[in-house]
Amino acid sequence: MGMSATDSQFHVLAVDDSVIDRKLIERLLKTSSYQVTTVDSGSKALEFLGFYEDDQSSSDSPSVSPNNQQEVGVNLVITDYCMPGMTGYDLLKKIKESSSLRNIPVVIMSSENVPSRITRCLEEGAEEFFLKPVRLSDLSRLRPHLMKTKSSNQNQEKQEDESENSETQSQEQDHELEQQQPQTMPPNNNKRKAMEEGLSPDRTRPRYSGIATLV
Repeated sequence: MGMSATDSQFHVLAVDDSVIDRKLIERLLKTSSYQVTTVDSGSKALEFLGFYEDDQSSSDSPSVSPNNQQEVGVNLVITDYCMPGMTGYDLLKKIKESSSLRNIPVVIMSSENVPSRITRCLEEGAEEFFLKPVRLSDLSRLRPHLMKTKSSNQNQEKQEDESENSETQSQEQDHELEQQQPQTMPPNNNKRKAMEEGLSPDRTRPRYSGIATLV
């Protein structure tokens, strides 16, 4: 009960151009108590994650931003390798090259057992490589990767809180310095007054001496 409740908090994005395979992986993931979103291409997966060609149009298109990924909250991507247009390997590279998406675990699926293909995907950053048809026992290997992303997200939140605390502390120090500065100013003003008072008798002395000689 507790395990399924925890797993239900994880959101998996499944990518496959085959309707049959997409329905199968969706059913298996839901049986494992995961939240599932399915798309039929790598480009739609990137759009759902909130990034598409982010290196070229990160500033030109404000609707495409890492905030979209945070709102969707995808914890893992599982994708077919052979797809028209953008392959699963291309999607893997796009995710790992993105500064905001690279921490999302990616799992590759394929109906062909090609060792060189498996090695290339794992070297590029894939967490697992499943051979089709995917079985329920395969999905049990997803949970450690999902827990890893959960802990990393918590660490990021802690770092953000610490940075906010440091900013507030620096602002408080600035306010204290501003309050201390007016206290050091009056002695300078007193010196100026003293100097003016010391000079004023000298300026009036000739007048008094002149009057004394006339009388």
